[in-house]
Amino acid sequence: MNVDELVAIDVHTHAEISKDGHGSLSPELFGASEEYFKAQGHRQPSIAEMADHYRQRRMAAVVFTVDAEHATGHPRIANEEVAESCAEHSDVLIPFASVDPWKGKAGVREARRLVAEHGVRGFKFHPSIQGFSPNDPMAYPLYEAIEELGVPALFHTGQTGIGAGVPGGGGIRMKHSNPMLVDDVAVDFPELRIILAHPSFPWQDEALAVATHKPFVYIDLSGWSPKYFPPQLVHYANSLLQDKVLFGSDYPVITPDRWLSDFEKLDMKPHVRPKILKDNAVTLLGLR
Repeated sequence: MNVDELVAIDVHTHAEISKDGHGSLSPELFGASEEYFKAQGHRQPSIAEMADHYRQRRMAAVVFTVDAEHATGHPRIANEEVAESCAEHSDVLIPFASVDPWKGKAGVREARRLVAEHGVRGFKFHPSIQGFSPNDPMAYPLYEAIEELGVPALFHTGQTGIGAGVPGGGGIRMKHSNPMLVDDVAVDFPELRIILAHPSFPWQDEALAVATHKPFVYIDLSGWSPKYFPPQLVHYANSLLQDKVLFGSDYPVITPDRWLSDFEKLDMKPHVRPKILKDNAVTLLGLR
């Protein structure tokens, strides 16, 4: 990957479908997400198609799925498939993995193997879908392994479109995605690089506080059009957190084209824009 030729790095994209047509979520949860994002009927691109999409735009993208087999009973897309497909397009794609923390020692072994043998560069957690609180000691052996491996852990924070409008929210409890729960993880694993995904509604101020207080906690801006960003998020991205905020789209439900078009309209300092769009991710992911 020649990072000097890239105009941006999207740190938050989803592999929604496997090579054999298996979806990463159940049809019910997918439908709720589409309705939430007003993206009904959006295509679920293959990873090869994702690579073409970003290559045409001179961008790179972090790609992951979500392993929530324990809570949902829905089989995941294999992390190995995601990693191998990204390796075929390593000029533009960066593989992250997702390991359900309920898998215990087996999950720890898998995480170590994925980094050592498949080149995985980070791990994605979605506490609300996976049905756990980030500060549950049950997950700590997995965090310990990720910290030792020296790769980031990305946590969904705030409200989720997954399950929105489904009776009972599809069983998804939003309380697990309060960023203050991740603050405990940052304390107990002080060298672990952590990304708080999304504007963390209704806990935006909590996310800003954690990222300001903990030196290795970052924020990605995925899942929202920038025109809806809370003003305090824009203020902190423009000032105290300018080196710790990352471009993310949530592709394919939000395209990088739409996100970047709205980002151009934000009142951002000229020297901050390239940090958010690429430079901060290059540093965090060790791409040079």
